[in-house]
Amino acid sequence: MSVSMQALQGAPCWVSLMSRDPEAAKEFYREVLGWDYQPSGPDDDYTVAMAGGIPVAGINTTSRTMHFPVAWAAYFAVESADEAADRIRERGATVAVGPMKFGNGRVAWAADPAGATFGIWEGVSDPDWRVGRGAGAPVWLELRTRDAFAAAIFYGEVLGWDPEGPGRSEVRYEHDQVMVRIGGFTVAGLRGGALETAPNPHVRPRWHVYFAVPDVDLAAHHAEQSGGRVITAPNDSPFGREATICDREGGLFTVSTGGP
Repeated sequence: MSVSMQALQGAPCWVSLMSRDPEAAKEFYREVLGWDYQPSGPDDDYTVAMAGGIPVAGINTTSRTMHFPVAWAAYFAVESADEAADRIRERGATVAVGPMKFGNGRVAWAADPAGATFGIWEGVSDPDWRVGRGAGAPVWLELRTRDAFAAAIFYGEVLGWDPEGPGRSEVRYEHDQVMVRIGGFTVAGLRGGALETAPNPHVRPRWHVYFAVPDVDLAAHHAEQSGGRVITAPNDSPFGREATICDREGGLFTVSTGGP
């Protein structure tokens, strides 16, 4: 996703970790992904992770009253958070929090009909953020769900994926998943499969974030040394070497040397 895509409706615009112990999370991801950090406001509830001087992700303190699990979330740009929230509810899904003011925009957290959580963002996005930015940044976003085609219809209607609009969205099946392109850029994949209904974070529907690293084996080693777990050992995929990791609190993500 290029800088010019930041304003395009329906495109991914940020990823953020909901954490109960942000200081421990910052230490873990510094060791695994090489991140530095800067505060985003007057309090310590939100921190921006930096890689090579570029903002790549956020770490947010989980509010106990919101009952958010420790997990990575993908955010998508919308023209109106209120209208997008209405579309979410109209299609049988849930808006858990918001829309509400956050920084220089408005945000809402939602769950799709299968239970995968995601965020919607109305406002100015960081012009330096994009999928595939480089080492330490998200290289790929993938929805892991039961019915990829039903999910494509839901997200297409909620986020305004329009093949005739100015952003020219394209949704097509390839590489065993539904691939989403916006403005000519591949921005996400939707993969279906037999997921369990039990609330196991390893198998429940979710948006899964892949982060770019130069050495997957070394990143997996650092994860184990830093108190995390390697769920899927380093292996070679069609898009490069990768490994799936669980951080200290249970947040799942994948490190990879490439992406679709």
